[in-house]
Amino acid sequence: MLQSETKIYMSITLTQKQIGQRITKLRKMKGLSQVDLAKSVKISRPSLAQIELGNRSVDIHELQNLSLILEFSLDDFMSKDFKAYQDVEDIEGKKTKQEERISVPILQVSKFKNVLLYILERCAGKPNVGETVLYKLLYFSDFNYYELYEEHLTGAKYKKLPFGPVPQKLDAIIGQMIEKGQLQRVKTNYHGYPQIRYLPLEKADLTALRASEKEIIDKVIEQMSDWSAASISNYSHKDMPWLASKEGEEINYELVFYRDTPFSVRNYGDEIEAQ
Repeated sequence: MLQSETKIYMSITLTQKQIGQRITKLRKMKGLSQVDLAKSVKISRPSLAQIELGNRSVDIHELQNLSLILEFSLDDFMSKDFKAYQDVEDIEGKKTKQEERISVPILQVSKFKNVLLYILERCAGKPNVGETVLYKLLYFSDFNYYELYEEHLTGAKYKKLPFGPVPQKLDAIIGQMIEKGQLQRVKTNYHGYPQIRYLPLEKADLTALRASEKEIIDKVIEQMSDWSAASISNYSHKDMPWLASKEGEEINYELVFYRDTPFSVRNYGDEIEAQ
């Protein structure tokens, strides 16, 4: 057993029932049935049912597999104040002291929703664009924009999780959009693996996006939207913000300024020559 695995295993203080309840909540937030999740983590549906009921323990390898599919940090999952559902508040128009610091991302929910809808519109009909690819398109749109303009596009915060960077509060935002009839969640099979896709049911409000923002998003879509989930995940794992961040922690936007080719979207050589 790896040292990190031993540390996580020894830190477990939750009861089997608490672990089962948390897994159940996360599974339902993802819109997955027990059959879907059991197949993804390669255990039987009765075994998963017993885990969710608190009648069966979960070993560290099963918990790691569950964290990959349900996209949670093991440290967060085992903490006492873990919340499966994060409240989403649209803070546009509210003034805080943090707004004076460009480096502090502050989520703009309506902007994020429009970026999400726009990406899904542009990628309509592409069977590879499931959750994994979608998360990376959002990540590179946000971080590329910050590198180029030193301003936040959506203000979303991203965590470093095993499959790559994942925007926080995304499940809550998607849940809101599904309830309002803006999105539809669809479960499909892609190359023999279960996949979750989202279909836009309304168009993005393009007046909410600046020309510079739309340009960055378009470039990300043109470059990466045809990539497989494995390819785009591997690519994101070589990006400096990902490499320099710790597992389960928030990825610092400032790390984009340490990027090298092919990730950097800014020509620092020209800037140096111009000084």
